[in-house]
Amino acid sequence: MTDTMIARKAGKAGWLTFNRPKALNALDHDMAAAMEQALDAWRDDEAVQLVIIDAEGERAFCAGGDIAAVYRAGRAGDYDEGARFWRDEYRMNAKIAEFPKPIVAFMQGFVMGGGVGVGGHASHRIVGETTQIAMPETGIGLIPDVGGTRILARAPGHVGEYLGVTGSRIGAADAIYAGFADLFLPEAEWPDLKAQLARTGEVALPAGQVPAPGRLAALRPQIDAAFDAADVKGIVARLEAMGGDFAQETLAILRRNSALSEEATLRLVRMTRADPAIRNALSNEFRFTLRAVEHSDFLEGVRAQIIDKDRKPQWQWTLDTLPEEVVARMLAPVPEAWRIDFA
Repeated sequence: MTDTMIARKAGKAGWLTFNRPKALNALDHDMAAAMEQALDAWRDDEAVQLVIIDAEGERAFCAGGDIAAVYRAGRAGDYDEGARFWRDEYRMNAKIAEFPKPIVAFMQGFVMGGGVGVGGHASHRIVGETTQIAMPETGIGLIPDVGGTRILARAPGHVGEYLGVTGSRIGAADAIYAGFADLFLPEAEWPDLKAQLARTGEVALPAGQVPAPGRLAALRPQIDAAFDAADVKGIVARLEAMGGDFAQETLAILRRNSALSEEATLRLVRMTRADPAIRNALSNEFRFTLRAVEHSDFLEGVRAQIIDKDRKPQWQWTLDTLPEEVVARMLAPVPEAWRIDFA
């Protein structure tokens, strides 16, 4: 256990709590390791009948992975620090998805990137009125990872491609529609429900309530019409022909984010759709993230969005200049020495 990831047993539950509220509960390497260690210990512990995952603070369940250390290492020429972190994190993500006991995740506030990799793979995923979910990685030169492509691949129609390529943020209703969550409950009811789960060890959840309306269902015809194109350039062409507010809003995003990340994301979602097992999704994502620090737009994206915060990344390519061989190289199979050991 670390101070930033509290792992304990309470009643008949194993209980994991993100405890970095001032950092929006960003997940670092030590926290991922602590979660994995706890899950390994509880898997065959007869005293633990279910697992609860929640977070301190009102603003975020987990707003993503803590990539500052990866950025610093990369700037110093160490391209393996990030790969080691992602490989270990992905193994933990798989253990959540494959855990033989119920896992109930309570996801308030920001749930992004690494937070989706924890809460999004739980067997029972609860959201509330403050929940805001996104996989915004194309804005920092990365791709939706932590098994996020598995959720995106199983979203209705081409909603997954849309959410992954654009990184658009969604609330509770759209999170349920797209498959990131299962149940909406007002957050005022969460403490009593957690106490009940720990006391009984039984997943007896109340009927979900109706959240504020989302927008994805209404946009679905436009999303499907644009995002079933063969590549991102094709998507852009369809949006340009479509016109209207949705098309203009989406075009602005596609022209702002990393072209390499967008194209790789589109392909990864479709690769995983063909075989949506969690280990397959994570292994496919690792093809990109293994090489991301050295060969992608990642360092520049983090600099612009997180370090300097000038919001003016200088990407290596546009959609018109992106070479096919670059995309293919980023998505080539992982060398044997770097394969994820899911044991």
